[in-house]
Amino acid sequence: MDSRTVVRRYYDALDDHEYDALEDVLAPGFVQRRPDRSFPDRESFVRFMREDRPNPNTTHELVAIVGQGETVAARGRVLDSGDPLFEFADFFELEDGRIVELETYSR
Repeated sequence: MDSRTVVRRYYDALDDHEYDALEDVLAPGFVQRRPDRSFPDRESFVRFMREDRPNPNTTHELVAIVGQGETVAARGRVLDSGDPLFEFADFFELEDGRIVELETYSR
């Protein structure tokens, strides 16, 4: 599967609350770093998204997904009922068709 397709599946899983699908696109050694917190492994990230998201009803509007090989960047907006909350840029590293690292920036 193309790495950009994997990244699209990541956002679809978040927006659709498909946490099994989210876990499937993340490698067992997945880590995420973002300005407000970090997740050292796949289990803590999926648990946070399932149980502790501050606003679980948000969606992602993607402006662009660009990448080459195992490195992909996505830019977009997080929306709440269609209203923009903030803009983001995500940088993904993939291995064997799964996301191993995600660095998130927002404003």
